[in-house]
Amino acid sequence: MNYFEVNFIYKGKRGAELIKAKNRTDAISIAKAKLSGGTILKAFEVSAPLSNRIADAKDSLLGSFTQKKVKTEFLISAIRQLAVMTNAGISIHDSIKEVCKSTVDKQLKGIFEDVDESLNSGKSLTEAFMPYKYHVGDVTLAMIELGENTGNMSESLTKLAEVLEEMMENAKKLKSALRYPTTVIVAIAIAFSILMVFVVPKFKEIFEKLNAELPLPTKILLFCEHAVNNYGLYILAGLFVSIMYHKYMYKTNDGYKRKADKYILKVYLIGKVIFYASMSRFMLIFTELVRAGIPVADALDTALMTIDNEEIKDTLSSVKYSVERGSNLTDAFNDTGLYEGMLIQMIKAGEQGGALDKMLEKVSDYYKARFNDIIDNLSSYIEPILIGFIAGMVLMMALGIFLPMWDMASAVKG
Repeated sequence: MNYFEVNFIYKGKRGAELIKAKNRTDAISIAKAKLSGGTILKAFEVSAPLSNRIADAKDSLLGSFTQKKVKTEFLISAIRQLAVMTNAGISIHDSIKEVCKSTVDKQLKGIFEDVDESLNSGKSLTEAFMPYKYHVGDVTLAMIELGENTGNMSESLTKLAEVLEEMMENAKKLKSALRYPTTVIVAIAIAFSILMVFVVPKFKEIFEKLNAELPLPTKILLFCEHAVNNYGLYILAGLFVSIMYHKYMYKTNDGYKRKADKYILKVYLIGKVIFYASMSRFMLIFTELVRAGIPVADALDTALMTIDNEEIKDTLSSVKYSVERGSNLTDAFNDTGLYEGMLIQMIKAGEQGGALDKMLEKVSDYYKARFNDIIDNLSSYIEPILIGFIAGMVLMMALGIFLPMWDMASAVKG
């Protein structure tokens, strides 16, 4: 974004305003929208003010840490209001203005204000929302693009609100399912810390007086005690820095993101949750686009926007290239290796029978059902791991403390 000084005459008075825009044309368009009835004299690029340069540098450095998504409930409310107004025949431009006035969320209000300015400068609604892809989500952009392509914005926005509500419910389910294992892990961490700080040091003094060869479990226990008591704060700081570094690299480095996305799909349970959630969203949007009569290649492009995982996105991108080379959709999907044989047969039947959208909807429902099944039974999947982890900790503590005691008792009897 560049800075432009725009000179104008408004109500018989000369004035100048500093406007931030991509180019001179956009700056003039924004100025005209702000100065309804005014006359633009000239516009030229200028250096950014010092305060703006400092703010831009700060945003660039901290942007990956401070960015946050719009609260889903506020976004759903705004989308539903847009859907009702556009369905009533009100222009999207006026609808955006009304939503901007009525929304109570400051972040969302700022986004709609900027979208309003972008619409004034001649951009499409999709282009206006594009800079806020992270804040409103890929699904929002995909459904807005669908509305613009089909000319039925109200129907697309209504469907978008339903999709967002479903995603919000899934997120709540996931949080609820994770509450139990999170509580157990926190309790274990607290218990382990108390043992390391207060209990083990007492036994350490006894073991040092023995001056005897200690068994391996005891050595491990004493090593953990030494690390926690002497370097505990450094370990916590290291973990925090590592997490923040990963978050920064994931958002700013494409190569790092690709490697992380590829690895996370192999992680037990987490990989399946990400896979089925991604495929469910992709198939849902792709189905709606095909049903609306959008060409398959264009529908694939738009549906791919909804996938965050680069590994899955790269694999599904090959479908478009195969279709453009003359391959049918069934073979293209089959070549990805992401679809089960049953699903491929369903797509093939739909493609040959002229009911592709109906079969794609069933495939979408299948992935949705698999995702919901994992979420609903998440606790039962995690419980064996937690039990094994707790048993391992208890065993290590017991052997670490009692083995030397047994050796002492044996030595005394001997």
